[in-house]
Amino acid sequence: MITLCMDTSHKHLTLALIQDDQLIKKSMTECFKQQSETIFPELVKLCEEAKIKPDDIQEVVVTTGPGSYTGVRIAMTIAKVLCATKNIPCYALNTLQLYSGNHAKCCVLLDARSKRAYFAKYNHGEVVQEPGVFTIDEIQNFIKPDEEILGDGSLLGKEDNYVDLAESFLSLKPYWEKVENIHCLVPEYLKSSEEYLVK
Repeated sequence: MITLCMDTSHKHLTLALIQDDQLIKKSMTECFKQQSETIFPELVKLCEEAKIKPDDIQEVVVTTGPGSYTGVRIAMTIAKVLCATKNIPCYALNTLQLYSGNHAKCCVLLDARSKRAYFAKYNHGEVVQEPGVFTIDEIQNFIKPDEEILGDGSLLGKEDNYVDLAESFLSLKPYWEKVENIHCLVPEYLKSSEEYLVK
């Protein structure tokens, strides 16, 4: 079984190929607002390096957000077209969960602009605090001293801390949610589309 994993919801373009529960090829590139131009060349390169053809892909995993209004849609659109035309399964994974990297007692925050961030808590992939969008001040009050901060830590005056997202796809396999109707797969934005236009 060959699985293609894709995430374009934040500043990274992440692609991974998994074969029989083994990560065989991966690509994680920071290319914020350039994912649409980059994803197809990277995908072709990844398949060539793995010595597989696109037709060999038997299932797809894609992040559903939250994240960039346009970014979330890039990987999701490719997943929907690929799964619908090839009639193969699609699985969904929350972006914040992917960024948790299956770490213990971690907080994940990603920039939502306007002094706000997407935020959630996880413990080895299990949701401790449901994803939401909060002000930076609110988030500072949520975090406990023994919790690791992952993602855009610079929003809190700390270092950014990103896990290996390709590896994270594999380690979080128990949390992949099967999409029963590919045509009904929609992004999880957590805020209205108008708010995405605020710089």
